[in-house]
Amino acid sequence: MTASTLQFHLPKPDIADWRAGNTGVEGVWQFDSGLAGRDVLITALVHGNELCGAWALKGLLEAGVRPQQGKLTLAFCNLAAFDRFDPADHDASRFVEEDLNRQWETDRIESGSTAERRRAAALRPLVARADWLLDLHSMHERAAPLLLAGMQARNLELARCLRTPEYVVVDAGHKDGVRMRDFGRFGTLNPEGGDAQTRSLLLECGFHGDVSSRKVAQDMCVRFLQAAGTLPSDALQQLLPGWLQGDCERQWVLEVTGPVVARSADFRFTESFQGLECIAKAGTVLGWNGSEPVTTPYDDCVLVMPSVRQAKPGVTVVRFARRRPL
Repeated sequence: MTASTLQFHLPKPDIADWRAGNTGVEGVWQFDSGLAGRDVLITALVHGNELCGAWALKGLLEAGVRPQQGKLTLAFCNLAAFDRFDPADHDASRFVEEDLNRQWETDRIESGSTAERRRAAALRPLVARADWLLDLHSMHERAAPLLLAGMQARNLELARCLRTPEYVVVDAGHKDGVRMRDFGRFGTLNPEGGDAQTRSLLLECGFHGDVSSRKVAQDMCVRFLQAAGTLPSDALQQLLPGWLQGDCERQWVLEVTGPVVARSADFRFTESFQGLECIAKAGTVLGWNGSEPVTTPYDDCVLVMPSVRQAKPGVTVVRFARRRPL
């Protein structure tokens, strides 16, 4: 699928009224109920071309959503990249210098050597003290929503309680660097004390330019805030009418077993895969990495987020996963 076949129908939101924030960090808003409860963080625009999360945060702010317990922080993250957004070339505003969602390691953040690392440094205190994190993203290609739960059983249990989306990805992270949702306490596999209370999920809401991606982001915000105890269901329904969508009939876990990494920009698939295809037979040729065929490593192999849009040496073009009911 080429860029020309994917049209943007979701307009860029005007967030000028919410640009300053109220925390001293541009684009970051925090509200404290004054009562005990979870410190909840919802983030958007970690990549500047992912509009659905920006629409969701704008909607929460415009509706006057305030926590009845604990704290609620809403963060528009990569504003510099968002400012460059052009629907005719949406990949160009994914970041300014490097991917903000690969910088969540202390040495990278403290180096301050790029715009994204400096922005991560500004956001780090908010991320470090949060108990629950929902990071709203979208995809290069048109595909069904995915919830990335990491390797933590506590996140998988939360995904089950949320009852959406249909597909929940369990993976060990990204080879190019640590994601926000795996930073600090969030990345602890066998937590004790306060770390055991953390939850962090990354939601891929669908293609960047699809209006449906905004609905997915809004729906998850309602579910997440209710599950966190930030607001009760009746208050959320009153403040955000129409945001909550139907539950999935069933959910699947996709356990990622490994990536396919491009050797050059010439990587090609044998057909236009959309993602979540389940390939029945091991050894099925899916594409070509130079002159070498890329084949499925086992029967019933699920393809997770296949895309050659950003293909170049070292870039992951698809991940393989095994599927089981959640």
